[in-house]
Amino acid sequence: MFQARDHEACTRACFKAGKDGLVAYNSMIFRKGFLGKLIRQRYLLMLVLPAFVLTLIFSYVPLTGWFIAFSDYQIGFSFFSGKWTGLEQFRIFFRETSDAFNIIRNTLVMNMLSLFGGLSISFVFSLLIKEIVWAKAKKAVQIITFFPYFMSWVILYSVVYSLFSVSSGAINVFLVELGVLKEGLNILGDKKYSWALIVLVNIWNSLGYNSVIFLASISNVPPELYEAASIDGADRYQKAIYITIPYMIPTLVVLFIMNSGWILNSGLDQYFVFTNPTNRPTMEVFDMYIYRYGIKLMNYSYATAVGIIKTVVSILLLFTINTVSKKLTSRSIL
Repeated sequence: MFQARDHEACTRACFKAGKDGLVAYNSMIFRKGFLGKLIRQRYLLMLVLPAFVLTLIFSYVPLTGWFIAFSDYQIGFSFFSGKWTGLEQFRIFFRETSDAFNIIRNTLVMNMLSLFGGLSISFVFSLLIKEIVWAKAKKAVQIITFFPYFMSWVILYSVVYSLFSVSSGAINVFLVELGVLKEGLNILGDKKYSWALIVLVNIWNSLGYNSVIFLASISNVPPELYEAASIDGADRYQKAIYITIPYMIPTLVVLFIMNSGWILNSGLDQYFVFTNPTNRPTMEVFDMYIYRYGIKLMNYSYATAVGIIKTVVSILLLFTINTVSKKLTSRSIL
């Protein structure tokens, strides 16, 4: 109360002092507002400062290199020494090549199916794990499913190759010996299997990680709700439908929104090991396309233009999905 009275008296004195008093009053308000918050939170800001500097240096400063998408850049020269070409590289991608449709189609189809399939299967898988009564069995299942998340894509490809190789893959050999197949399926090389292969591998890779997040949301359910449901005669199925799932929905929405910004960001390492000349028409995505033109063919201006397209579309997708989620579920991250 004394602080409020002092502030009121100071305000009156400032106004009575005229113009100089108004300047002093605005300065006081500024110190109590933005500047005051900075001073009070200076130690927290000092903790954030290293991360801010690293993000600025490695994520935002390199964006100056986008300039070469609008010029005829030649390696060995300055970014700004090339002849200005404007939107020529963007026009080439959309009009003079037939790559745009295939690249966008492959990227969207595989990543969206991986996103929807991965989250939905992890959602159901978490419900099933929650129902396991034996604690050791629950931990064993979690460890086994989480393990692929820590494996590199080279190791994962080796595992898939050992299972689905045409001549020596364990599954192909087993099916041929049973007489189900006359010869092994070329799953790694035939382009008609590319989408299903990548989606299933992505789901397998992220199953354990996503399920841990969902299990964390399940742990927030008050035990009293389950006890009350048991008293009312609810079985395990009804408890899952009316208690557990509603607590998991917010986590599902947040994960969906956060991952939507990465729909066009497929990851070079994964597609680098799974792509080959025979399945390239259906396997090549934005990251592989940028690598092929930027690193292998050294067409840096064109590769940078394609990268800008990928970034802009990813940002638009993130904001669009966030807006739709906010209107439909009243939940968003922005």
